Amino acid sequence: MDNDSKAANSDQLIARARKDPSAFVQLYRRHYDAVFRHCVHRLFERQTAEDITSQVFLKVVENLGRFKGTEQQFCNWLYRIATNAVNDHLRKAVRRKTLLKVACEQANSQDANNKDTSDEKLAVLREAVLSLKPRYQTIITLRFFENMRLTEIADVLACSRGTARSQLARALSKLRRRLIASDKAT
Repeated sequence: MDNDSKAANSDQLIARARKDPSAFVQLYRRHYDAVFRHCVHRLFERQTAEDITSQVFLKVVENLGRFKGTEQQFCNWLYRIATNAVNDHLRKAVRRKTLLKVACEQANSQDANNKDTSDEKLAVLREAVLSLKPRYQTIITLRFFENMRLTEIADVLACSRGTARSQLARALSKLRRRLIASDKAT
């Protein structure tokens, strides 16, 4: 088979994949390894790269109907989606790390001002917060260390005020349970 007929078959596969799930599976299998390798090379973490690669192909499924182009353009599109997903992940990780660092610094400065709070209690609190899901860590940090109102938190998290309120309640409940469990352990 010559290169022109391979390109035509690839372009037809992309067109079929818009409506035929088995054609999409073929596209997925053809391009998964390359996208995954790209993500691993950017993130240096296999599990995170797997998650990001899954997000990439989910985005492809959601937007394939709008894609118009050749196989090479499709590959470029995949890499662009993967690059944006990795960059977004890294931005969120840096923001999360920064927020946690600020929260710990503020807690440390409050600790210095309040002699009743021991280093051990602060370490237990820090451990308990870090054991929560990243979204819960973020919402607790925004509310109690950044002193944001629920409407501001909702804007940051791109959700409704009610969702922010319920997530804050869940986060506090989980944090409370973890602190009680660590109290019983000591």
